[in-house]
Amino acid sequence: MDITTIDSADSATEATPNSVAAAEASPAPLKLAVIMGSNREGRFGPVVSDWFVSRAAGRTDFTVELIDLADTDLPTALSFKPAAPVRDQLAKITHRLAEADAFVVVTPEYNHSYPASLKTLIDWHFAEWQAKPVGFVSYGGVSGGLRAVEHLRQVFGELHAVAVRDTVSFHNAAALFDDEGRHLDPDRPHAAATSMLDQLAWWGLALRDAKSVRAYAG
Repeated sequence: MDITTIDSADSATEATPNSVAAAEASPAPLKLAVIMGSNREGRFGPVVSDWFVSRAAGRTDFTVELIDLADTDLPTALSFKPAAPVRDQLAKITHRLAEADAFVVVTPEYNHSYPASLKTLIDWHFAEWQAKPVGFVSYGGVSGGLRAVEHLRQVFGELHAVAVRDTVSFHNAAALFDDEGRHLDPDRPHAAATSMLDQLAWWGLALRDAKSVRAYAG
């Protein structure tokens, strides 16, 4: 009886093309911009945004960048020809929005809606939001910031962005984290963040692939 053997070196060589093909088939990570929407003095937002960024950064399908609106000073008076100081502020942020494949907005709820700082950022831009998915992380009192999220869904819809269904919300947020920013009962918010990020990844890849074939007709 003839027994055919395969040399281990030959086997490794033969497997290499498949390994290369598999590596080439893996999509590049999506660029996720996490926007900290509050610039309020004494804000709680950094605790929430840091918690979320640490969750997102643990995934291989995203690279994560935090955009903190406390680092910018955009005026509420819009202009098609902004003055030099305004252009300097836009230079800090516009290219980062343009390069992102997906967004997560971290927002509190002020008077049943979202902060003016966030609306100002949104209104200074248009094409940067188009045909990209947006997720929301909200925090507040009894409502957990969800009324702010509902308003933001309408605004981003007008800007041709895709708001994913699932959100992460923290009700009575200040009581949920310890002094080191650790959530006291992390399982449920971690599951919610995972679900939202899964949806963002699906939409982000689908829209990025679509735009590589045909420019969005915005």
